[in-house]
Amino acid sequence: MRDFPTATVRTRVAVPLRFGDGYSVDAELVTFHGLTDGLEHLAVVLGEPGANPLVRLHSECLTGDVFGSARCDCGPQLREAVERIADRGGVLLYLRQEGRGIGLYNKLDAYALQDQGLDTYAANAALGLPEDARDYTAAAQMLQALGIDSLDLLSNNPDKADQLRDLGIDVSHRVPTGVFTTAHNVRYLRAKVLQTHHTLPLPELTAG
Repeated sequence: MRDFPTATVRTRVAVPLRFGDGYSVDAELVTFHGLTDGLEHLAVVLGEPGANPLVRLHSECLTGDVFGSARCDCGPQLREAVERIADRGGVLLYLRQEGRGIGLYNKLDAYALQDQGLDTYAANAALGLPEDARDYTAAAQMLQALGIDSLDLLSNNPDKADQLRDLGIDVSHRVPTGVFTTAHNVRYLRAKVLQTHHTLPLPELTAG
């Protein structure tokens, strides 16, 4: 198990959330002192978290979360996660890890290479970047500061669960998200299944 320094809660503030499809929910946004990477990650507390809350680690995606890009499934996953977590009680950790940790400009450079035929992972490699640069130590710090040491993880990505367990967080179950396909993201989703073993059913990954 990897050791990491303790983080503390900095601020808690109530924020009502409103989505474009009309869904609304009250949330508590939590900021932190002492996160190892120095980034401004955010916890979104939804519903009434119990002893084994539902938790999602959602990596920031400006293009998908804000602008509704159809090249990924990030925006729909975020919207789904907020409602599912609110219904059960839990936390969404909004992590400032754009482009699986490579940053916005590099992500857009990778998009340009994908337009030439590379998949999302090969495009990162062609830029001299890792397939996935994300480290979830700060997420473990945030969970610890919130008093969460056991959870169900809302994710299709086995690496998230593996890293949290290595950091001493008890991931009781990994709960898959929905499959959100568009004509523009099928190759992206298929690459996630084939390259990093995301739990997405391949037969559903068609553009129809």
